[in-house]
Amino acid sequence: MPDVTKTAAAAVEDAIAPPSVDSAPAPTQEKARSLWGDAWADLRRNPYFIISSALITLLLLISVWPSLFTSASPTAGDLVHHFLSKPELGNVGSPEWLGYDQQGRSVYARLIYGTRASIIVGVAVTAIVTVIGGIMGMISGYFGGIVDAILSRITDVFFGIPFLLGAMVVLQAFVERTVWVVVFALAFLGWTQITRVMRGAVITVKQADYVHAAKALGASTTRILFRHILPNAMAPVIVVATIALGGYISAEATLSFLGLGLAAPTVSWGVDISAGVAQIRVAPHVLLWPSIMLSLTVLAFIMLGEAVRNALDPKLR
Repeated sequence: MPDVTKTAAAAVEDAIAPPSVDSAPAPTQEKARSLWGDAWADLRRNPYFIISSALITLLLLISVWPSLFTSASPTAGDLVHHFLSKPELGNVGSPEWLGYDQQGRSVYARLIYGTRASIIVGVAVTAIVTVIGGIMGMISGYFGGIVDAILSRITDVFFGIPFLLGAMVVLQAFVERTVWVVVFALAFLGWTQITRVMRGAVITVKQADYVHAAKALGASTTRILFRHILPNAMAPVIVVATIALGGYISAEATLSFLGLGLAAPTVSWGVDISAGVAQIRVAPHVLLWPSIMLSLTVLAFIMLGEAVRNALDPKLR
């Protein structure tokens, strides 16, 4: 017969004993995310980011491999297919899909190959002005004093020059205006906004405790600038640069439209828009399609910039 007293005592001990460490579920702790991690999590849920990223990816693919989208030549013309030949919208992807221009060249092929010039100009100018403006703004904001005064006055001089007017003057100095000449003209005057944004961000970041701690530990100026200040001051610069990229593409098209940017035989949307203005009444499709392509491209980069701005700015969450 079992001992009732011992059985009751064992039951009480089991009731008041703490749970076993092995059987207790481990507490789940969510890993803390950085600003960039939070931004990426927000971007993945933003429909504007998804749409703009898909459009930009398609544009980049077209600019790198235009032969994947058309086998027609953008410069070969056949006067049999003059600009009075109406678009055949049923033949998607064919040379006659969007019609022909006044020289018998496929409008669709010129749209595809014209993407490369616009994307190269936009990306190259953005990269150059981000590097130049970022370095100048970082030096100006970190050192202050006479260095800040000199660089700020230089920035003010360039900032006071009208962007398109200044680019026109610079381009007049070149006999042959290639893609890289246009990139130089736009980058020569486009770095001022990035400089101001970077300078303001650096002035704010250099007051942080981790920057003072790095100085106290004897870190070099170069290490402080590129290890501690630059990563924490890049967020507003990325936003401005992304939005400005669409503006540079639009500026290239404007200069080409005015006859001061790219010129034939270079294939460009601005060149085609300029040529299509004269035939707007008899062949509006020559002007319509490159205008739509240009608008969609600029809109895609502006939407991307707005999505990035909303993700990186905690006040807008």
